[in-house]
Amino acid sequence: MSFYATRSNNIRETIQSLNWTIILLTITLGLVGVAFQYSVGGESFSPWAWRHLLRLGFAVVVMILIASIPLRTVFNSGYVLYSVLLVGLVGVELFGSTEMGAQRWLDLGIVKLQPSELMRIGSVLALAKFYQSVYIEDVSKIRFLVLPIILIVAPAVLVYRQPDLGTSILLMVTGVSVLFLAGVNIRYFLAATALLLASMPLVWGQLKEYQQNRILTFFDPERDPLGAGYHIIQSKIGIGSGGLSGKGFGDGTQSRLNFLPEKHTDFIFTIYAEEMGFFGTLVLVALFASLLIAIYLVTREVKTQFSRLLVAGLAVSIFLYIFVNLAMVMGIAPVVGVPLPFVSYGGTSLLTFAITIGLILCVDRQPTADIGK
Repeated sequence: MSFYATRSNNIRETIQSLNWTIILLTITLGLVGVAFQYSVGGESFSPWAWRHLLRLGFAVVVMILIASIPLRTVFNSGYVLYSVLLVGLVGVELFGSTEMGAQRWLDLGIVKLQPSELMRIGSVLALAKFYQSVYIEDVSKIRFLVLPIILIVAPAVLVYRQPDLGTSILLMVTGVSVLFLAGVNIRYFLAATALLLASMPLVWGQLKEYQQNRILTFFDPERDPLGAGYHIIQSKIGIGSGGLSGKGFGDGTQSRLNFLPEKHTDFIFTIYAEEMGFFGTLVLVALFASLLIAIYLVTREVKTQFSRLLVAGLAVSIFLYIFVNLAMVMGIAPVVGVPLPFVSYGGTSLLTFAITIGLILCVDRQPTADIGK
């Protein structure tokens, strides 16, 4: 058999071994994003829909390429990827690009990269690699908690300084969830929660004024209806006006009349709910739920601690972004800059979720792979 025939067979076998349920659900959610970028653009592919579509196509290619990587290679790259991303966060601190009052991007010339988005993958990967070599009876010992805590706290502090409190908190919660899934004694989590609650007055004093205003506005949006409370008030109006069946695709007044800022990014769900209504939102939520269930089923088939923690940690990350975004736009959580996975406009966000799904597909293809220690 020729080299090219062998290569073709390998590619065919890789494609056939992919979890197409996860891939098709991901593509469907991405196409929902394209459709509503088209809607908020005034029923035009310019300026957002065509870019989102191109990025989605690139994201699918990235997913499949990452899925084809040997799992041992993924395992061996854990600390390396984490270190590179941590250096990227330090680079943002030193000479990052500033937009909308925040210094969160590295300008690489042809593209602007947001390392904080990618770090949620890097931290999960590093933590999963660490716990692969730790026996279950040792995970709660202090000497085995020091490095994981450093792996979680270091990037969270750097992201907080950008400032990006929302992403910093999500990094922390995702990392802590990996510790919980690894089997760390629950008493540590209870003690940490008690310490956090006791230190809330000190934490409040360290928050920037606009962050304090966001929290206060969450409890009382009417305190500043034309300022800090404007986003959430307009978002609630949009969602509520959608009713059961919605106003119809492309007929949302919140987007057409430009009442809602950031309508194509963080608040894209508001436009969706206004135009598709309650029944339409149930469909979108069902798509997200189906994706998370399909990912959960992957964790039941894997044989190593690394694979289990990697897939579960990435699933928690996806869930947190979905939950926080929906809660934010509905007014049951403070407004933070968290995109809706695959639907919100944003290159780094879509690339990060594509890599996330690619890693999950990689594990699913090789559930019994020997990765060593």
